[in-house]
Amino acid sequence: MIVAIDGVVASGKSAAGRRVAEALGLPFVDSGLFYRALTRLALDRGLDPQDARSLTELAGATEVHVDGDHVVAGGEDLTGRLYDNEVGVAVSPLAAVPGVREALVPQQRRLGAGGVVMAGRDIGSVVFPDADHKFFLTASLDERMRRRAAQYGRRGEHADEAAMLRDVAARDRYDSERTVAPLRPAPDAEVIDTDGLGLDEVVELLLRRIRGNP
Repeated sequence: MIVAIDGVVASGKSAAGRRVAEALGLPFVDSGLFYRALTRLALDRGLDPQDARSLTELAGATEVHVDGDHVVAGGEDLTGRLYDNEVGVAVSPLAAVPGVREALVPQQRRLGAGGVVMAGRDIGSVVFPDADHKFFLTASLDERMRRRAAQYGRRGEHADEAAMLRDVAARDRYDSERTVAPLRPAPDAEVIDTDGLGLDEVVELLLRRIRGNP
């Protein structure tokens, strides 16, 4: 079984996806880790995040291995180095480069060979267009900011609300306006507004839909 969970930044797709995968006995993959890993490598190597040619070459030469939260790319263990502000600013422009997506999507597809729950922004529309179940999670900006602040807190980081707002707005704009795999629900995805729903409620709702219950 392949379950695609797409959605906007801080909509809860990864948190819910992990729980859904556990309940179904399937691996969970956060596809965003692929793009964050490549962004981290590009920055470490001094590449310009706007240089599409260099980024495409890097993506074509890099194998990214994602196992839960453990990420290895280009032979380097990048776990724990993917969520600083520098990566957050650069990841959306990098993810909008066509050559980067062409290189990383096949790597993501290979992880679905034995079944998977995968979260991202183009899983149901591009990575697994024939997924058994497709969901697209949304939430208001206020709710997403609250969740993003909680994410920072769990990592022991200070949440700069002004910086978070700029980051979320920029990523929404980049992801929605990019020409390749823009952020939007797959035509056959169920759109779920998670405002006012706790994580347990979102997980329960997704599992009901997957198991064929109203």
